[in-house]
Amino acid sequence: MKKVALVTGAYQGIGRATADLLKKEGYEVVYSDVHPEMEGQVYFRCDISKNADREALQNFIDEKYGRLDLLVNNAGVSCKVRLDILQTTEESFDRVVGINTKGTFFMCQRFANLMISYQSKNPEDYSPRIVNIASNSSYTSSTSRGEYCISKAGVSMITLLFADKLAEYNIPVFEVRPGIIKTPMTEVVTQKYDKLISEGITPIKRWGTPEDVAKCVLAASSGLLDFGTGTVLNADGGFHIRRL
Repeated sequence: MKKVALVTGAYQGIGRATADLLKKEGYEVVYSDVHPEMEGQVYFRCDISKNADREALQNFIDEKYGRLDLLVNNAGVSCKVRLDILQTTEESFDRVVGINTKGTFFMCQRFANLMISYQSKNPEDYSPRIVNIASNSSYTSSTSRGEYCISKAGVSMITLLFADKLAEYNIPVFEVRPGIIKTPMTEVVTQKYDKLISEGITPIKRWGTPEDVAKCVLAASSGLLDFGTGTVLNADGGFHIRRL
């Protein structure tokens, strides 16, 4: 039986590249996003910030496949308007943290419990894993979008918490931290990042691609890293390296 992967935020960008790569590697992939529809794929609409949507997605997975081998929590949003932290609104904070952090936490909770229930059925080939997509903003100050930084720092802690708790169930949890990636989300800051990259903000002087991130997810899903549950895979062109 084919392994089943669920990728949230799969309509475009990192999520789409990840879902497509997993499908190419032999997974049965459920593409999930908030768009009304997505042609040519197994698609389920889900707003991860809403419990009813998360429950409906779980029921869909359970009824259609009866197993889930890989959960990729990629869905996330940036700020609609970048504001200095002295002007950030509660509305923006609640929206960004509600989707990126709260949504990711409760996706992990719900689908970890589903994976544990599948383990009790004891299929011989069942070794589930979870991969959360955070950001180099998890540890990098950006005072014009503080709510986004806070939300992604939360995703990093969510990864550690679930890696710790799910170790007893042999369910590894990993984090992928993208850096400057060419996606629809970063289109509005293209000139800014073009300049920073040319000036050497990253040792590898190019934009990252969604496929760069997808390959890290594939590595985490391979089983080769399982003893390193909680590991962070940086897809950032070396941004995380401290340099003098």
